[in-house]
Amino acid sequence: MLDLFNFSMLIPNAARERGKGEAAARAATQLADIARLESAEVLGRLTAVADGLNPEQVEERLEEFGPNIVAQEVKKHVVLQLLERFITNPINILLTVLAVITWATGSELSDKIGAIIMFAMVVMAVFVAHFQEARSSRAVEQLRRMVSNTATVRREVDEPVDSADEDAPTQRAAKKLEVPIDGLVPGDIVYLSAGDMVPADLRLLHAKDLFINQAALTGESMPVEKFGAADPDAKTALEARCLCFMGSNVVSGSATGVIAATGAGTYFGALAGSLVGQRVETSFDKGVSRFAWLMLRFMAVMVPVVFLINGVTKHDWFEAFMFAVAVAVGLTPEMLPMIVAINLAKGALKMASKDVIVKRLNAIQNFGAIDVLCTDKTGTLTQDRVILERHTDIRGDEDDAVLDFAWLNSYHQTGLKNLLDVAVLEGATPAAAARLKSAYTLVDEVPFDFSRRRMSVVVRDESGRHFLISKGAVAETVAVCVNARDAGENVAMTPEKLAEVRAVSREMNDDGFRVLALGVREIEAKPSYSRDDESGLTLMGFIAFLDPPKDSAADAIAALNANGVAVKILTGDNDVVTRNVCRQVGITVENFLTGPKVEAMSDDELTVATRTTQVFARLNPQQKVRVIQALHRDGHVVGFLGDGINDGPALRAADVGISVDTAVDIAKESADIILLEKSLMVLEEGVIEGRKVFGNVLKYIKMTASSNFGNMFSMIGASALLPFLPMLPVQVLLNNLMYDFSQTSVASDEVDPDYLAKPRQWDLKAIARFMVYIGPISSIFDYCTFAFLWFVLGADSGTHQRLFQTGWFVESLLTQTLIVHVIRTGKIPFLESRASLPLTITGVAICLIGMILPFSAVAPWFGFVPLPGIYWLFLAAVIVAYMGLTQFVKTRMIRHFGVI
Repeated sequence: MLDLFNFSMLIPNAARERGKGEAAARAATQLADIARLESAEVLGRLTAVADGLNPEQVEERLEEFGPNIVAQEVKKHVVLQLLERFITNPINILLTVLAVITWATGSELSDKIGAIIMFAMVVMAVFVAHFQEARSSRAVEQLRRMVSNTATVRREVDEPVDSADEDAPTQRAAKKLEVPIDGLVPGDIVYLSAGDMVPADLRLLHAKDLFINQAALTGESMPVEKFGAADPDAKTALEARCLCFMGSNVVSGSATGVIAATGAGTYFGALAGSLVGQRVETSFDKGVSRFAWLMLRFMAVMVPVVFLINGVTKHDWFEAFMFAVAVAVGLTPEMLPMIVAINLAKGALKMASKDVIVKRLNAIQNFGAIDVLCTDKTGTLTQDRVILERHTDIRGDEDDAVLDFAWLNSYHQTGLKNLLDVAVLEGATPAAAARLKSAYTLVDEVPFDFSRRRMSVVVRDESGRHFLISKGAVAETVAVCVNARDAGENVAMTPEKLAEVRAVSREMNDDGFRVLALGVREIEAKPSYSRDDESGLTLMGFIAFLDPPKDSAADAIAALNANGVAVKILTGDNDVVTRNVCRQVGITVENFLTGPKVEAMSDDELTVATRTTQVFARLNPQQKVRVIQALHRDGHVVGFLGDGINDGPALRAADVGISVDTAVDIAKESADIILLEKSLMVLEEGVIEGRKVFGNVLKYIKMTASSNFGNMFSMIGASALLPFLPMLPVQVLLNNLMYDFSQTSVASDEVDPDYLAKPRQWDLKAIARFMVYIGPISSIFDYCTFAFLWFVLGADSGTHQRLFQTGWFVESLLTQTLIVHVIRTGKIPFLESRASLPLTITGVAICLIGMILPFSAVAPWFGFVPLPGIYWLFLAAVIVAYMGLTQFVKTRMIRHFGVI
């Protein structure tokens, strides 16, 4: 829908944008100046030291600069929240304008009551939706506090001289600490490694093969390499090769930097205020908006027609105008935003009770619409722990030297220590770990990246010799080995030896092990090392891990398949291990593709291949995105479940990005939904909850569309045929208010298992078809009621118009309130499917109130008169016949079209 709030605030927003542009320019100038300075000068300007800030300095700077928070939506006062909800909905504006006009121009009591009713509709729409969203927001916020991103910093801390004595004096010592990102201050020394979000604007002091993705700031699709040296030639801050900016993330490599700016003082912070809360419209958003405008177009056509007909035939133009206003209100889907908000909020509450954080409310509906779930393997389908089972030579025999070299590689690497590194470090005995720590010193490292698929460290032993130790994927590591260690001797890597090595690796893969290769080379000492030094290695052997699947993985995948969601594996691991895990979790692998094959395919070829391929292995991050885009081109709604460094782009590319609380920062930041519990069964529950939300919103939409379409025929016909108004304006408004109130509990309704069994997407054609088939049925019984009131009860003149108007009011209210029991299900209502208790209670309550009103003390306020006993017998027959005929037509539609 049109965002009237932003439109009305256009000029102030423009002024704010100019202010943000000026602030960004100032931030960029300051950063560019820092980029040109040498490291020592940078530390001096920022009043920082290499050992880090002390507690007093941190406290002072937090007080001066505030928390490191950018573009956080400040919680507004409840009055402002209600006001914003009111003015961002054009229907609320329309109703309020109509209410003011009615109050100002009407002279009768009924006119004043009509205006009050319109105000009441607005109040109900605003307050009920606000209350429900506030409840869900509180529940989600409580969960979000459990998931926080941190940064590794070096600071001085107070620690006792003697750790065994609590009363011992303390001393200051520099230590690496994990600090919440919002607690960082200018001057902090920060360590970066692969997978980290850059927590503030940094001036790098040292960098090793550091590649940064800063597409959010510059639009560059490829990562940019950064360095620790000053960049005197940089023309702008974004061009400086020694600056990293908040809003970017580390793709590979490692670095140390000093924070130059935090929070709103960062380059990103100066621009980010305009980004808060913005997101791309989903198909659900667009569908709801298109439906609302369809109803408004109906109103725009029908209201002038009704006004002209009544004005011409009854010669009272003011009364015709008031009646047209009431009809306009009746045709306006004023409760639609409220119904959508209530359903989404209820879904968020339900998911929160399952320890699932819904970062974006509309992701719930998208969750229900997915028909393909792509998932990484490690840490998502498999457990968040890996067990080192074997360390072997190239023949497959146990070899402690291989474990020693693997331990040195994992211990000395400064990047992200993944589950495999943790398993290696835990695999060595304490005595062996102590021996290796004392015997070897780290000299340099070549960090991991997804093209080489390996990482290396250079260490120096006690005699001064340097060794390069490389650990990584078997194919990529063996490719840089020219020799192999066999029975204590180095032998050439001949084609025959290479075949033997691959056979040993494949055998371990077939046994379900995840295998890494280990290559070593004694290398000459020099100031620094690069990936070019990863050559001429000697293959020492293999380390093999068990990566057991989660206990809930098989059941979750079976449940998803049963609910029409195909599961595809997109992993960086090799295809043999991946297929082994697939067998354990119940995924049938008929076809698989590897990264190199995906890379060689055109977009059209990949789209066709995704239809029959279950496993995509050895993928880099961009290849994962290509697979998701191919599925999109084929008409699928795609979810992606991932937790690793290489999953960030795929999480953003999917319709719904899902991650876990143990994921790296970039994965959690990119996800729409975060799972806090280890069980994957919550995935199925999320899919079902999303479909319930969609189903219940669609119930209201179908009811509103069919009712309005039928009312169009009834109103036009009655206006043309009758010598008086078929219903007083205040009665039309009261009818609409009471019906809308009865539908506020639709979010509590259950949805038929048949409907939940497969994905549902927005289909405006199906809604229009339902409207055309079902809508006119209500008109048939409206005209039957007109005939009964005119011919049987004698309400055929102006003196008896109150009886006619009261009779149609009651019939209209009861039929449209009760018919929801037929429309809400594809089955036989009351027998095969029953509405929820809240929906039943509100419906019955509204019907009873409608039946009592003509006999109550307030009846004269609304122009009601008592109805005779024969009318109630007729009404009972009408309700039964109406529900029966609607059920018959609905059943025929299901048989013909497959779904209503």
